[in-house]
Amino acid sequence: MIPYPNISPEIFRIGPFAVRWYGLMYAVGFAASFILVRHQLRITGAQPKGKGQAKEERALVPEAFLESLYTYLVFGLILGARLGYVLFYDLSSYVQSPLEIFAVWHGGMSFHGGLVGTLLAGFLCCRKYRVNFWYAADLVIVTAPIGLAAGRLGNFINGELFGRVTDVPWAMIFPAGGPLPRHPSQLYEFFLEGVLLFTILWIAKERKHAPGMMVVLFLVLYGLFRFIVEFFRQPDAQLGFILGPFTMGQILSVLTSLAGIALFFLLKRKTTLSEAMDKKAK
Repeated sequence: MIPYPNISPEIFRIGPFAVRWYGLMYAVGFAASFILVRHQLRITGAQPKGKGQAKEERALVPEAFLESLYTYLVFGLILGARLGYVLFYDLSSYVQSPLEIFAVWHGGMSFHGGLVGTLLAGFLCCRKYRVNFWYAADLVIVTAPIGLAAGRLGNFINGELFGRVTDVPWAMIFPAGGPLPRHPSQLYEFFLEGVLLFTILWIAKERKHAPGMMVVLFLVLYGLFRFIVEFFRQPDAQLGFILGPFTMGQILSVLTSLAGIALFFLLKRKTTLSEAMDKKAK
């Protein structure tokens, strides 16, 4: 067994104002994503002609778009993640106390809800600036695992979302998890949904692909990785298991992967139709 590093969730406090590790992780995730997306735009813009569609799309990105996009994404993530948690994980409690929906400092955020929120927010921003949504989504989605990794580190520091009881040598006793050793499932998610997923997407983006295919790859792989990790993660106390041995997180993850597969065929069909129309025009 490995001792749990009991780190204070607060970095520092000044009167009623406290800076917490979890909030800092959100900021780090967005900052890293912004820097890497800007880097991709600069690299794409520097490519010589003949490299495909990327340079043409880069030329259509207004200067003010990127900053505006991340403003949209921040609000989309927070709103989507909160509403997703309310709807998927604890609706009955919030129906009884609706004002608690706004108490985000009490915890309760859903990745799957945040994903929907950011996609919708990104779509609205792209529509406003007349930027190809799938092109922009591909740029951002390859950086999303950084935010996921940072968020899981925040969960680990907070001692929340810990794993199931186990006797593996690397098990830990979490302060809020009782006296029995548990899987440090937050770290499993850090490596799978964060480090590994980022590595795969960052390498895959260099291959020639139709716009939207990085989103497809993210949805399919995230759903798969999260489904696996949920077997080691303690189910939410208010829900427990939903369908036999499966949790709400696993059900949502299966739907995420299926959405990625469906999107693949939709984009493939769109590309085929577009190519057919181009040949006909020639």
